[in-house]
Amino acid sequence: MIPAATKAEYFRKLVAAGFRHIDAVSFVSPKHVPQMADSEEVMREFAAAAAKADGALTGAMPGSDSAGPEIIGIVVNEMGLQRALATPGVTTVGYPYSISAYFRRANANMSRDESRALVKKLQEATSKAGKQLVVYISMAFGNPYDEPWAPEIVADTLLWLKNAGVRTISLADTVGQANPQQVGELFSALREVRDGVEVGVHLHSRRESAAEKVLAAYEAGCRRFDSAVGGLGGCPFAGDELVGNIPTEIVVEALSQRGVATGIDKDALLALVERNEQIRVIYRQVAGTTVH
Repeated sequence: MIPAATKAEYFRKLVAAGFRHIDAVSFVSPKHVPQMADSEEVMREFAAAAAKADGALTGAMPGSDSAGPEIIGIVVNEMGLQRALATPGVTTVGYPYSISAYFRRANANMSRDESRALVKKLQEATSKAGKQLVVYISMAFGNPYDEPWAPEIVADTLLWLKNAGVRTISLADTVGQANPQQVGELFSALREVRDGVEVGVHLHSRRESAAEKVLAAYEAGCRRFDSAVGGLGGCPFAGDELVGNIPTEIVVEALSQRGVATGIDKDALLALVERNEQIRVIYRQVAGTTVH
């Protein structure tokens, strides 16, 4: 359990380091995910932290109408949507749409029809509120549940989302089982369907293969990468505790080696990696758990 003020200060440092898109908060059940029950408070603290920075932030303050960092709030149902829309500073609503029936039930307790109906409501509500919508296609690179999977299924899903009005989509390797070749091949196979939509990747991976996957996606045309400082995160269904989200520092370094100008201050990013580890150690000790 990390205090809201600590989270908000961390987000402020991300913006100061040059990050313009931050998956910051989640509006989910406090009963099931108590660590994310404070999303509204986090956003209030973020605005306060930005104000104290005395212009150190690039762009607008959270909640203003000027161009500023994209702040994404994840939702899994209509209740979460209403919370997200009512929270100043949240510019974008994110929704995980799974093509795996098993994972969809385990993660959100929905059928495909229910999930698609929700996507339509999210699109209508965010459009009306002047917000953006990003949808993550969970299990886009396959799944371990012995269910039908093929690039054509992913393409059909992407096309349906596109026709529903969704303009930002991330292909998620939810359980971290894809290899670099599969990442590149799938992204390339979706070339025609991607037209008119910003499609990125949300990869989970062991650290040693993360850079290869990033570069495979980049060379196939990907320009949007979801990542987590320090490689924290991951999915409890992965079956491998070393498979987390791809580390942001590895993404930035891999792209830099290709000559890509990411706009990220590398020294500030390294400081964030250190701060990230400090937060983990402090609050694991507070919780009385073992620090590895």
